[in-house]
Amino acid sequence: MDKLEYTALGQTLYHCVLPNGLNIYVDERPEYGKQFAFFATRYGGMDLRFRGEDGEWMDTPAGVAHFLEHKTFDTEDGNALQRMAANGVNPNAFTSASVTGYYFDGVQGFEENLRTLLSFVSVPWFTPESVDKEQGIIGQEIRMCEDDPNDEAYYSLLEAMYVHHPVRNRVAGTVESISHITADTLYQCHRAFYRPGNMVLCAAGNIDPQRVADIAREVLTEAPSSATPTDHGQPERPQVRERLTRRTMPVSIPLFTLGFKGTPAARDGSLRQRLLAELVCDVLFSPSAPLYNRLYELGLLNSSFGGFYSSGPECAFIVAEGESRDPERVRDEVLKEAARLGREGIDPELWERLKKAAYGSMVRHLNSLDDTCYELAEAHFNGEDYLSFPQVFQSIERADGEALLREWCVEERTALSIIDPEE
Repeated sequence: MDKLEYTALGQTLYHCVLPNGLNIYVDERPEYGKQFAFFATRYGGMDLRFRGEDGEWMDTPAGVAHFLEHKTFDTEDGNALQRMAANGVNPNAFTSASVTGYYFDGVQGFEENLRTLLSFVSVPWFTPESVDKEQGIIGQEIRMCEDDPNDEAYYSLLEAMYVHHPVRNRVAGTVESISHITADTLYQCHRAFYRPGNMVLCAAGNIDPQRVADIAREVLTEAPSSATPTDHGQPERPQVRERLTRRTMPVSIPLFTLGFKGTPAARDGSLRQRLLAELVCDVLFSPSAPLYNRLYELGLLNSSFGGFYSSGPECAFIVAEGESRDPERVRDEVLKEAARLGREGIDPELWERLKKAAYGSMVRHLNSLDDTCYELAEAHFNGEDYLSFPQVFQSIERADGEALLREWCVEERTALSIIDPEE
């Protein structure tokens, strides 16, 4: 394995690419008692259309990636989740808009559990009966999410912002969309996305990097492969589809989700755009920001207010969410403050303080094995090196933040989703 040194962080990382195309990253930490492994595929809720093995484009129902995550734990010998838990580790999985990941952590039996993880993820086993049963289980999960005001506000916002991009679809799909999923659908999607060239394995802790590569080479014997081509629809225009959407639910005070439709980053610039956009979120929405304190004193916000940046292939956006008796006034005040900062400039002292705090937070997160593996995997799928973030931070200037505010935080790129109390 190649040994990569990051002197600015005092970190060492091991990396290799197997003949089948799988990338492996290992962060060896002998001083840790715990081990963590994360096996992920570049496949999420937004990947509804892809090119199959025969070269033809295939359309699938919303929710297949999430459904497949649930069913992947099933094997001919039983449930892999239960088997790994009985072997002393904590296994789990998740599906986001662009990634599906399977992982475990523990203090013993790492190599045996790694073999199990790689085996059940790479060898599918579905039956029509088990798929029918899972439709009922996931249908209940979907209904619970539809009863969650925060979920409804968020997905209503994405539908308001995007016209074509499938990020506007719920990761879990709908009860109607998952009714069209069959065992054959799952096998087709597994063949397309669960192949080594479309995946990455990240491990961290008190482990031998070479043993991780050797085990992966023994278990994953597939032929060489590459990433699966996907189609995320027609290019989006900068403007949002709808500027305001609202509905009523049983909430005590109106809650809102405010979104700013951004410009997707270039493949080799996603990490820089993420760090820059997160700093802009801090400038606008953090408790250190003048806007936050002013709106709080006016009674327009409470402590639930906050913001974040999110992105995926061909999409990027900033979101602020919270509770307010006048969400439209909050939107107007945010736009007014963004315009002022873009015109007059961000306070240099505030910018440097927030930048140092953000950098320190990222360094501290390296103490977490799971956070490190997640970040390494996401950066790999974006064609970047996550541990280069110190150099990326150095390249970000206050003028970059002001330019982003002028470009993104304008009325035509802004959408507001409100959940009002029922009468």
